[in-house]
Amino acid sequence: MKKIGVLALQGAVREHIQMLEALSCEVVIVKHVKDLAKLDGLVLPGGESTTMRKLLNRYDLLEPIRVLAQQGLPMFGTCAGLILLAKEVIDYEPHLGVMDVVVARNSYGRQVDSFETKLDIPAIGDAISAVFIRAPHIVSAGEGVEILAEYDGKIVLARDGHLLGCSFHPELTMDSRTLEYFVTSMV
Repeated sequence: MKKIGVLALQGAVREHIQMLEALSCEVVIVKHVKDLAKLDGLVLPGGESTTMRKLLNRYDLLEPIRVLAQQGLPMFGTCAGLILLAKEVIDYEPHLGVMDVVVARNSYGRQVDSFETKLDIPAIGDAISAVFIRAPHIVSAGEGVEILAEYDGKIVLARDGHLLGCSFHPELTMDSRTLEYFVTSMV
């Protein structure tokens, strides 16, 4: 059984846990450094990236997670999690700075502009459910980064080796295929 951590400082933590358990994973709720031991993968949920950064600093988690990413631990960042992973964030300081992408925050408007759509993602499947809430997008990606999906001309899902980042929230739908891709193809 694969042991997947879910960073549980803010955001859609419970939804990720439920989906991972449905995929037969052992889930570890990550709130402290000791929770990072012996993980096979780590999910960084959505939320508010500036708040998450403050909490990462408060709980001394930023540097240990960065080191694990640099050592090759598979990580999946959704929405704010993508912002945390990005090497560069437009008009902001990077956080973990490990995924070779440049990200812009709030690319699809405010909270009231949230929407759900279907994406055809060749590596995963057709008509994948995707919820966008104050979502970022990937402005540009490094040479080794595989662009997996675009929406409205913007990159919304990409893989940089063992790091997967997406603009949307797959955990807020009943469609587990994006998380399943992470668990089965990357972990």
